[in-house]
Amino acid sequence: MARAVIVGIDGSPESLAAARWAATESVLRSIPLHLVHAWEWSPAPSASVPTSETQRHWAGRMLRTAVEQLRSSHPGLRPTHEQISDSPVAALLAAAENAEVLVLGSRGLSGMAGFMTGSVALRVVAHAPRPVVLVRSERHTGAHSSPDVLRPTGAPHSSDVVAGIDLTHSCDEVIEFAFEAALVRGVGLHVVHGYTLPSSYAIAAGEGTLIADSGLVREREYALSTVLEPWREKSPDVAVRASSVSGQAVAHLVEAAADAPMLVIGRRERTSPLGMHLGSVAHGVIHHAACPVAVVPHA
Repeated sequence: MARAVIVGIDGSPESLAAARWAATESVLRSIPLHLVHAWEWSPAPSASVPTSETQRHWAGRMLRTAVEQLRSSHPGLRPTHEQISDSPVAALLAAAENAEVLVLGSRGLSGMAGFMTGSVALRVVAHAPRPVVLVRSERHTGAHSSPDVLRPTGAPHSSDVVAGIDLTHSCDEVIEFAFEAALVRGVGLHVVHGYTLPSSYAIAAGEGTLIADSGLVREREYALSTVLEPWREKSPDVAVRASSVSGQAVAHLVEAAADAPMLVIGRRERTSPLGMHLGSVAHGVIHHAACPVAVVPHA
């Protein structure tokens, strides 16, 4: 059975935007689209909470409406849907097992209301066995862009897919996903590697040009080029440009992806079930990036 694009939907603007994004991704990849709604049944709901039967009927109507809208906007698409009586996190993680990519709506880390925002989305991203894409609603796009302190000046905007990679760990899964995302969209790929200069490279104001000529910079650029070379050969139709930059990785990635269709980052897989398993770069990117963010687990 072919893996599908699976999207978690709860009726919120964020999840509906995620469903529309997932429908386009399904068409681009020529694979099925499956909508999932999860809810936990309570045997004794309060007076202000709908009964389980009402909840099921509402969810069914919401899913059917979403499917009809997606069929209308994407002729030929035949999405399927299901309701799951389980916690959102458990249901989405189980669904991710059969996903080519799992898509969730997100407002970032604002703490605002929403079934797919905050801890649910983060816990799914942190533990999903497959890539997860977080999509903001159209009305919130750009609302959580980074403050000026996080935006390096002079970095060009791009309509290419942007990928951030860490050269200190193997990240073939991240690079493969990024190349595929660029290929199906018919756009280029901008790979960004951010690094922190050791304290021995600390410089005074006006001496920045010394860094540009340093052996460390050339070493980083060569290492990045070496990692990408096999992938360039595998996907010659994808135009690739690489940037090896010092400073805050989050700032560079957010700026590079300001006009991007997608920003791809990695998440190291860990055997321990405890903890969020998300690094500071992933947290920062999810919080500040306005475009869809794909988080890809890798060894």
